[in-house]
Amino acid sequence: MTRFPFGLRTKVIGLSLFLLCLPWLGYQYVWEMEKYLRHGQERTLEGTTQALATALHERPKLFDGQASFLKQVEKSRDLYAYPLAGAILLDGKLNEWQEYQHRFIQYGEANLIMRADPSTPLTLSFTHMVGQYDGYLYAFFQVVDPNVVFRGKNALSVDRNDHLSIATLAPDNKFKRYIVATTQPGWISAFELPANPKQTVPVTPEVRIQGQWATTDVGYNIELRIPLDMVGSKLGFAISDVNDSKYRDITAVVGTSALDTVDKLGTVLVPSPEIENIIKGMSHYSSRIWVVDKHGRVLAKSGDIRDSNSVWTRTLDDENSNSMWQRFQRDYLHPLYYKILTKPPKDFIDSLQDSTELDGSHIQKALAGQQSSTWRLTPDNKAVVLAAASPIWIDNNVMGAVVAEETTHGIRTLRNRALEKLFNVILTIMSMGTLALFFFASSISNRIRKLRDEAESAIDSQGRVRNHLKPSKARDEIGDLSRSFASIVGRLGQYTHYLENMSSRLSHELRTPVAVVRSSLEHLNLQTLDKDTQKYVDRAQEGVSRLSMILNNMSEATRLEQSLTQADVAKFPLSQVVSGCMQGYQITYPEQQFSVKVPEQPLMMQGVPEYIAQLMDKLIANAIEFCHQGSAIEVTLTQVGKQATLLISNLGPQLPVDMSEQIFDSMVSVRVNQAQDKPHLGLGLYIARLVTEFHQGKILARNRSENDGVDILVTLPLS
Repeated sequence: MTRFPFGLRTKVIGLSLFLLCLPWLGYQYVWEMEKYLRHGQERTLEGTTQALATALHERPKLFDGQASFLKQVEKSRDLYAYPLAGAILLDGKLNEWQEYQHRFIQYGEANLIMRADPSTPLTLSFTHMVGQYDGYLYAFFQVVDPNVVFRGKNALSVDRNDHLSIATLAPDNKFKRYIVATTQPGWISAFELPANPKQTVPVTPEVRIQGQWATTDVGYNIELRIPLDMVGSKLGFAISDVNDSKYRDITAVVGTSALDTVDKLGTVLVPSPEIENIIKGMSHYSSRIWVVDKHGRVLAKSGDIRDSNSVWTRTLDDENSNSMWQRFQRDYLHPLYYKILTKPPKDFIDSLQDSTELDGSHIQKALAGQQSSTWRLTPDNKAVVLAAASPIWIDNNVMGAVVAEETTHGIRTLRNRALEKLFNVILTIMSMGTLALFFFASSISNRIRKLRDEAESAIDSQGRVRNHLKPSKARDEIGDLSRSFASIVGRLGQYTHYLENMSSRLSHELRTPVAVVRSSLEHLNLQTLDKDTQKYVDRAQEGVSRLSMILNNMSEATRLEQSLTQADVAKFPLSQVVSGCMQGYQITYPEQQFSVKVPEQPLMMQGVPEYIAQLMDKLIANAIEFCHQGSAIEVTLTQVGKQATLLISNLGPQLPVDMSEQIFDSMVSVRVNQAQDKPHLGLGLYIARLVTEFHQGKILARNRSENDGVDILVTLPLS
């Protein structure tokens, strides 16, 4: 069999592999593009932090006022003025502070500055926080004190009662001390103490310090505000407790730090408006920018990663279009695509939004003098945040770092748009490929179906070759198969033609020697022969007679096939033909019983009545041969619609399994191999089938439902 290098299999496999590779290649390309975009975003953000850090290099004044030169920060001692969302209402109720309660610091035994009697249990403690808003430093003190002692109304001293002490290194580099004391709950009275720490009088009223003193079930609350221009980089608070209203001696002092000297004061870090102005002046609204000192405390902040507007996160939505393709994409394709893709969420948890201290590997490296960046997931896993940090140098020392953060929403949007277009291309190519494969497969199936029809029409139900296949000229597997079928059918046709003509040739060739033998035996019979010789002559004559009958049977089917092609069809009554035949059989076979049911209607049909009679001869002869002795053969003719049904039923042996159709083939017999009076070649039912098919009818054999005989059913069309 000839093989062609570019056959159907090669075409199908090549086209399938090409279509399958397209989505994989496209996805790999988009994935590589996203990696490069992430790398580009990382470099861009590092460049942003480096540019901002450059603007802050060698500017120590921006850090002097922020206590950034400390080697170590103690949280309860070194204070941080948290940015407040709005001004605090000074009413002593502390309602506005509740949203910052995670910033509160507890002061107690560990923060004890002085106790008059060490053996007396400490009953004084307080909760504290400082915040900054619009040029003011706000603070509150929630004091636990079982015995509150107010200042006497006519007392000149301000420190022989429960009071709040404040000490700071003012912006003019002077050590300032203040006392907040009051004669009753309400607006506080603030006084500035003498510059000498050993002196407590005389005092000067300080009206710039404002606030409220409110009593509570466990003590009292102090809520106040101080202008930022009164506060320097060092600041401390202390609560003094007086329990005896008669002697008014201070029993204990608890505070953020000792207040008697500048060196003992703690620090306060107020977010720098100067640095924040520099950040805003750079117009970097595309990222969230932080400036931290070397302890990680936030000095300034600008921007919001939720509202970023960088080159990576700008909206890439196409212009509104009402074209059919755009509507189809928007209404059908995008909902399908986004079952796989994920849209960047507009709302996600930002754990660092209100942070006042930052930490991380990138910040640690920046504070060590190296530019660095890192990626992190938000707590709800909805967003990926890129953070970059660059060091701020002052006198060859790292004094802080600039930190910038951005989400990858822009890159994810770019990726989604790329995948949308990729999916559109893939969908288009796959649709075109599917159509091409459909037409290709249809072409193949049509050619195969045509080849099948030609093969089925070339050989009839009896296995005889009626038509020859026309070989295809196509140079593929189907064309190769067509040529193979044509060659096979051609060789099979030659062989069947040989077999079809064999019986007539044998009949013709054997008749002459049979006639010679028959005439010789007849001449021998005319002579006087002894008894033994006569016996052999009689047996020879019997054999010649059987051989003549075999030759007649062999030629009968051939003659019938030839006569069917030349028969003249006429309209005749089927009922009369069947009735006439049955009357003759009753005379011919007087010992056989028949049960005949034929309708009175003529049942007119187109055909040859002589062939119908020959059909009856073969069927009745077959039924008589297999019928049990003494049982009747039933012959029933009925009309069902436009068809006549002839049923011939006999009691006797049943058909073997799978022989109900094969018994109508030529040279097929189900008789038991034993000595028979007549030779049987299996041509009787074959002739019956030829006659039935000539009249466009159907014939079948089946075992009776009672399992005691066989039914032959013939269906013929009526006119």
